[in-house]
Amino acid sequence: MKIKDMFKKGKTVFSFEVFPPKTTSPVETIYQTLEPLSDLKPDFISVTYGAGGMGQKNHTAEIAAVIKHNYNIEPVAHLTCLSYSKEQILSMLEELKANDVENILALRGDRSPTVKPLGEFNYASELVSFIKRNGDFGISGACYPEGHIEASSTVDDIKNLRTKVMCGAEHLISQLFFDNSFFYDFLEKARIAGIDVPVQAGIMPVVNRRQIERMVTMCGASLPQKFTKMMQRYGDYPDAMFEAGIAYAIDQITDLLSHGVDGIHLYTMNNPEVAIRIYNSIGSLIRLNKQE
Repeated sequence: MKIKDMFKKGKTVFSFEVFPPKTTSPVETIYQTLEPLSDLKPDFISVTYGAGGMGQKNHTAEIAAVIKHNYNIEPVAHLTCLSYSKEQILSMLEELKANDVENILALRGDRSPTVKPLGEFNYASELVSFIKRNGDFGISGACYPEGHIEASSTVDDIKNLRTKVMCGAEHLISQLFFDNSFFYDFLEKARIAGIDVPVQAGIMPVVNRRQIERMVTMCGASLPQKFTKMMQRYGDYPDAMFEAGIAYAIDQITDLLSHGVDGIHLYTMNNPEVAIRIYNSIGSLIRLNKQE
């Protein structure tokens, strides 16, 4: 089933993101994450792609196939392009097709100081067009409520996003954010620009200090006063920070659902306990939105 079709009835779509185990760990360790997540019956589960890691390519397709065939949940395979040739991308598409994976999240990929871009793909929109020409896949794309960290302005970022959609992206998942007003403002601007595909809000539950310092450095998300005060008060106390981070994410999601967002995409960081705790708090809201 194509992800875009999950939104046709206007119901709230709820999904998770997982990532392949490190290359030093058996791929089967992912089952410890997938088993409890599958019990929550998400609409789909996306599987990330290791930046520049050819060794993780097979894991992504393999895990996506397990999600589909073992758990009967639709998978979305992440695919990056900055460091790959068209021939390599074609090979990856064939692998996904062979594993019955119908949906791809097309990404440019982060720039790496150790992996040189090949220059055959420079933007995610180019990958979207390439996938569109070379297979019958559902294509999702990323969006950035506060603008891409490399964009010259939010206006240019919206223009680039519109190009990505015109090239064939049928569904968008947002980068993490901690202030819902950024998401609402972004969504209004996107709709004005003619971007009419479903947009899911990407939520990252922050349950330890190291996690947030790393993520903010990578994506540039703003930290509202409410969030920084939480970090200052509980950041040095792991148990308290865990509870506070979950509570913050639940508050964000509840507000988003009350505003009628198209969907929620939860960045699980392969921690099923976090996903379970959050779903147990907002599951009735998700189910209500699916029944309306």
